[in-house]
Amino acid sequence: MKKRLSARIATVLLLAIMLVVTGYGCKSGGEKGNTMTNPTNNGSKDAEGKDPAEKPLDTVTFTYFNGAGAGKDINTNETTIGKILEDQTGVNFKIENLVGDLNTKIGTMNASRKYPDVLIPDAAIDEVLGAAGFIDLTDLIANHGPNIERVYGPYFDLMKDADGKIMFLPFSNVVGEFVPDPNINQGAFWVQRGVLKEAGYPEIKSIDQYFQLIRNYEQKHESENLTGFIALTHDWRFFGTSNPPMHLAGYPNDGEVTVDMSTFEAKVYSNNDDTKRYMKLLNELNAEGLFDKASFIDNYDQYLAKLSSGKVIGFFDYGWQIANAQNVLKDAAKADPTQDDLVYFPLPVTFDGQKDQYLDPPGFVKNRGMGITVSAKDPERIIQYIDNLLKEENQIMKSWGIQGETYEINEEGRFYRTEEQIKKIDEPFRETFGFKYFDWNWPQYGTNSTLADGNAVAPGLQPEVFQMSLTEEDKTILNAYGVQTYAEMFAAPDDRPWFPAWGIAKEQGSAEQIYETKKTELTRKYFPKLVLDPPSKFDSNWDEFTAEFNKLDTAGYENFVTTEVKKIVDGTN
Repeated sequence: MKKRLSARIATVLLLAIMLVVTGYGCKSGGEKGNTMTNPTNNGSKDAEGKDPAEKPLDTVTFTYFNGAGAGKDINTNETTIGKILEDQTGVNFKIENLVGDLNTKIGTMNASRKYPDVLIPDAAIDEVLGAAGFIDLTDLIANHGPNIERVYGPYFDLMKDADGKIMFLPFSNVVGEFVPDPNINQGAFWVQRGVLKEAGYPEIKSIDQYFQLIRNYEQKHESENLTGFIALTHDWRFFGTSNPPMHLAGYPNDGEVTVDMSTFEAKVYSNNDDTKRYMKLLNELNAEGLFDKASFIDNYDQYLAKLSSGKVIGFFDYGWQIANAQNVLKDAAKADPTQDDLVYFPLPVTFDGQKDQYLDPPGFVKNRGMGITVSAKDPERIIQYIDNLLKEENQIMKSWGIQGETYEINEEGRFYRTEEQIKKIDEPFRETFGFKYFDWNWPQYGTNSTLADGNAVAPGLQPEVFQMSLTEEDKTILNAYGVQTYAEMFAAPDDRPWFPAWGIAKEQGSAEQIYETKKTELTRKYFPKLVLDPPSKFDSNWDEFTAEFNKLDTAGYENFVTTEVKKIVDGTN
């Protein structure tokens, strides 16, 4: 008996030595060589007296549905970043992106009670919550999420529902210091650079100046079959057409309302004079043959394809939403600088040239995020993967990549990219390396965050990288407007403690949620008529629209949002 026991001890010791020598616990192990803590371990020993937590975990693939973005379906382990994360955790995700209508897709999931393991329902998140499609993450985080607690801890109170549960993880939390973005990833009226160059780089501040710029250019290039102005209306992205009146009036993206900075009163704008004025301008453009009529039937992919074609002169949208098309144009311009005229330039256009507020102030979006569903096969493994992803070294990897390959560190500890690295990181590289798939739609350090050493989390927000990434054509147009960054073209954002108002939670089936649904249905029904019908019908169409709109309880909705905004301002929410 003693000999057998000694042999077992010797075996255990030998195994321990082998683990140290071979680096078995390193994060870059093989597919089955990761040693994350076994989530099912409750402190018991196995038949041989070993801690099951010491056993390597088998590789597993979970399903992940992304309702927020377009792109090809892919396994995360087909990318460089995803493969490294799989080596660390044994976890791969099979990503499916939305095709078709978001509400239809989510409605089918809710009706069948068949969900992917991980779900990003984006604008349909209330429907998933109402159908109890997500599991409560509170205990999972407490037991398996030290990094989740570190990253999200300051926001836990904002993330909890009425019952004190955490049902999903948002994406906009700021870690460290807030870093402003030198690029425009928020709203703007965009126009091809060549249009501004041909016009002598004029100052464009008002919407009338902007549309006249488009008219003038189209008239001079009639033979080129150009589209003057296009709008995005597909599915939940309809805000690309309904939001501009708010921005033109000098407000940031608070969603359904504008909020007065003095009284904190929230007002719906969909049926006010600002929206009427914008719709009439589009109606006039359409009558002149400058508006793309297909805007009201094109899907998101068709919209991006048109922007990528170089045939669209201008449009309103958010930088993050057109990034795929803009990147295609930028890559083409890097290969052939004569194509730079087709890259889009952002303008801070308002109705009459008043102060703009396109740039977002610091905020926290608490009604969008990633949740683990009731269909998930192994929630513990998923939460451990997320926790591992939130380690600072992995946040560096998913944003900056690999030192010596996609970034460098200077003697002062500042991250930067060489000219060769910047040229290498084009859209195809972003896909294969994984930057495109891990850039957003995962629990993360928010875009405007900093690392522990003060470097920006997002390379594009690192001044050294931004300046290095500018082409000669970038510098030419920025110099023409007397600025060094695109953000300098825009007014600095005013502080808004409640921002964004669209992030204020509304319970599924509540009067506020029903109001938003009905309001959206009305705008989707009437905006095409307001824009596409002959100008002679505009006033009667507007009267019909507002008559239907007045049947909604707009006052009740405004009172709800105003009350919530004031609670936040007063520090009671």
